[in-house]
Amino acid sequence: MLVHLKVSLLNSNNTSYFRSMLTVFLFVAYSANAAANTQNEDQRQLLQLVEYIGVDYGAAIENGQVIDSGEYREMRDFAAIIAEKSVAFKLEERSLELLAVQLESAVSEKHSTATIQKLTSQLKTLILKNSPALSLPRSLLSPAQIKRLFQSNCASCHGEFGNGDGILAINLQPKPTDFTDIDRAMNRSLMGIYDVISSGLEGTAMESFKHLTAKQRWSLAFEVGSLAFNSQSEKSLGIVDKYSDAPRANLSIQEWVQFSPKEIIDNRPEISISTVKRLRTNFADWFSSSEQPLAVSRRQLIAALEAFKLSQFKQANTLAVSAYLDGFELIESSLDVYDKPLRKKIEAELLGLRQKLNARTASKKVESSISKIFALLDEADSLLNQSTMSDGTLFTASFLILLREGLEALLVVVALFTILVRSKKEEAIKYVHFGWVAAVLAGAVTWIVAQYLVAISGASREIMEGVAAMTAAIILFYVGFWMHNKSQSDQWRHYIQKNIDRSLTTGTLWGISGLAFIAVYREVFETVLFYQSLMTQAAETQGFVLAGGFLLASAVLVLIGWLIVHYSIKLPIARFFSSTSYLLLILSFILMGKSVAALQEAAIIGISPMPINYELDWLGISSTWQSFSAQLIILLLSIVLILKTQSKVRG
Repeated sequence: MLVHLKVSLLNSNNTSYFRSMLTVFLFVAYSANAAANTQNEDQRQLLQLVEYIGVDYGAAIENGQVIDSGEYREMRDFAAIIAEKSVAFKLEERSLELLAVQLESAVSEKHSTATIQKLTSQLKTLILKNSPALSLPRSLLSPAQIKRLFQSNCASCHGEFGNGDGILAINLQPKPTDFTDIDRAMNRSLMGIYDVISSGLEGTAMESFKHLTAKQRWSLAFEVGSLAFNSQSEKSLGIVDKYSDAPRANLSIQEWVQFSPKEIIDNRPEISISTVKRLRTNFADWFSSSEQPLAVSRRQLIAALEAFKLSQFKQANTLAVSAYLDGFELIESSLDVYDKPLRKKIEAELLGLRQKLNARTASKKVESSISKIFALLDEADSLLNQSTMSDGTLFTASFLILLREGLEALLVVVALFTILVRSKKEEAIKYVHFGWVAAVLAGAVTWIVAQYLVAISGASREIMEGVAAMTAAIILFYVGFWMHNKSQSDQWRHYIQKNIDRSLTTGTLWGISGLAFIAVYREVFETVLFYQSLMTQAAETQGFVLAGGFLLASAVLVLIGWLIVHYSIKLPIARFFSSTSYLLLILSFILMGKSVAALQEAAIIGISPMPINYELDWLGISSTWQSFSAQLIILLLSIVLILKTQSKVRG
């Protein structure tokens, strides 16, 4: 629909070129996303097979002898599939393929369970190292809701307490899993349980529960994973608790969910069995408190360092990106009010850390970089939390957040509004209103979903914002290009007489709604997150101060919009279209810079710093070669357009 936007303001010879350019961009973005989703599904299927062998191999082989021929045949089949699928993953080294071949050979030669589990653990670690971070819910269902969900969906087969003795179990072959089997539970990851709940298990009565929401499935996975530990003491596990029990021992939830308890204990000797038991049984601890943004940054940086030391370089980079997007970014606006140079310094250090991780710098240098960032975060924390924010500081922060986030969206919406008014198509204005109102509602719904159903990571948020901004930048440049060509009043009157009624078709009007939607939606979700973060720093009695800043910014935005509409309508038609075309070209320039910056923050586009560090946030200008190049293209094309139009006028 956006391709037809043209405000059908497009009857020039360049229409097909720009339409093709936008179509190619959207197709590439869609194709890349679809390919990434397919690869993620393949990785999860491979992980499920690997874990299944690690869990059930002991039921097929004992002391080198087959004790269950059906189970052993299944182990061999799964090992062969893993070896075949591993070839499709184009890693830098062939270690995944080689490990898969070793596993297939070991299963065929009936090696010990310990050997098989060692190989499956190595395979799993390597696959996860090259996989994106999981999307986890921000919260689980209440304990009572989880119990009801288990009883209504699982108890008939697995039994009221998960012992595998439900009323239907007697007629099932193979028998339902006994969730209280401690040996099995020690080798089963929560991610593996979730995948089985989501996709079912072929060859068994276990069906897919995709009709449940992701939050419900994760709640069931955590519940199922806890049942064996609820019925066992530490001594019964046969593992000696040698270490003092730190609360989480810097264990990230990603690591906790992706690896089995045995794998965690084997690879993290500082983590005790009592920690594992407590975290499996009291799983609400992972979701019970809403961490402060800077606490999220610290936790993710610690996890990034640990992943780096384990040579999990991709995971380390993902965690470093999360330290910024899911933590520090949310308090940037507040910190700017206190100390903007400090904010810029922390940003620069976080960028430098990502470069060190990508370059696989020595661990000591990475550790030193993180220590420096911690010191700066402590300084920021002290500024923000030495006391509650003063009324003046809170008011200013609240005012600037909405003004900064809302201005670009306002200018796009107002430009569309005035174009329709000057085109004498006032009846089409409702489509503009529909677009921005729908965007506000969609942004609110997205935030609610992110808060209560599925976690939307900072990286996903930035990708969404970056793609939306780039799409809007291309469309705005095209509309600005078209308007500048029509800026001569004679050309415009001629165009109206011949084309405007035919051009503003229903498809085009919905395209206008689409552009209004994109311009507003990309700002709404992030604005809500910034205000949510700001509220955590305010005292309960400062609600009116926070609201006051919001209302004043709203009033200023309304005033700006009214002034633009009021004075632009009074301009001569040629001056109006010339001025509006400049505005749209400037907005295209700004949005292109911001789109590149957002995709860089999400680690989709690389970051190459320029020799001089500078930043003009209001213009979307930042000191990286990628952002500079993208905006330079827009600038040069705009200059060529303006010079070309001026030469026509002189001729």
